Amino acid sequence: MPRTGNRFTQAIGLLIVKMLGWQFDGEFPPEKKLMVALAPHTSNWDFVVAMPFIMALKLKASWLMKKEAFFFPFKGLFMWLGGIPTDRRAAGGMAKQVASQFKHHDKMWVAITPEGTRKKATKWKNGFLRIAHAAGVPVLLVAWDFPTKRICVDSLYRTTGNLDDDMREIQRRFSKYRGRNPENQTDFVDAD
Repeated sequence: MPRTGNRFTQAIGLLIVKMLGWQFDGEFPPEKKLMVALAPHTSNWDFVVAMPFIMALKLKASWLMKKEAFFFPFKGLFMWLGGIPTDRRAAGGMAKQVASQFKHHDKMWVAITPEGTRKKATKWKNGFLRIAHAAGVPVLLVAWDFPTKRICVDSLYRTTGNLDDDMREIQRRFSKYRGRNPENQTDFVDAD
């Protein structure tokens, strides 16, 4: 997996994880390129919990942000932290842009929250599936489970190209986890 950080940042991450009382459950697959779907995303606390784990694991996770935010003096910092500038108006859309980024890197994990918001979403955005399929990379499902204070590596999913079927299956797998604000979680109609 892509790596960043050093012993100092790793120690800080481990200390914060311990102070928060959270645990890591599961193992990362030996994949060089992945789309990482993080859910359920119901609170700003999701970031507060996830960042110490990223530091403790020395993981370099990339994330998407509109290109207009990449200006001095923040551009260098955002790029160093794994930011990928995207142009929402570009021909071919964001899926094509990010799929192209995968081709230019030997190792790259892109993290995204399918809900696209911390508020209750009636429907998840399927951009992460379109990106994964276009780039030919699997989707790693990682969940916050606030009642048990665990970050769980659930499973690896390979897209079929059928967005509806893929989304139903991924939502089914995420349905057993609870966010900090479960009332903000999407209700999965077909999630048994």
